Amino acid sequence: MTTTTIDPAEFRKVLGSYPTGVCVITALDGERPAGMVVGSFTSVSLDPPLVGFFPDKSSSSWPLIEKHGHFCVNVMGADQQGVCRAVTARGEQKFVGVDYALSDHNLPIIANSIASIECELYSVTEAGDHWFVLGKVLRMEIVREDDPMLFHKGRYGGFAERL
Repeated sequence: MTTTTIDPAEFRKVLGSYPTGVCVITALDGERPAGMVVGSFTSVSLDPPLVGFFPDKSSSSWPLIEKHGHFCVNVMGADQQGVCRAVTARGEQKFVGVDYALSDHNLPIIANSIASIECELYSVTEAGDHWFVLGKVLRMEIVREDDPMLFHKGRYGGFAERL
């Protein structure tokens, strides 16, 4: 294997030039919602239906979600920056003002998200300073037809079609 030194700041800068969608991964921690914002969500397989994302190993939210064994991927709309801020808050402030309902799988589905994808934890694989999490899709739905939230160069935004 070749050893190459990559500057972490340059790595973030270069990869930050690639826009990503924004999702909130949710589960329950007892009676309280647990959640984290991710920009690494992706479809993985049709058969079986698998999706994936990459939580940081230092995340305090991921162990709570992993413990539940199930999670919901809430695809954020361009107008839901407030939801992202509330989910990234610390302690008692986390989820303040976030409207959600519990699904039949006992997962928090965030109101007005673009789509919700309920999953059973399929596997967790070490991937450097992150985990590669796969979920087997149990249920999914489009909640509303609207523009998704995007993350690009450290900022949240939306989609604009160029003609």
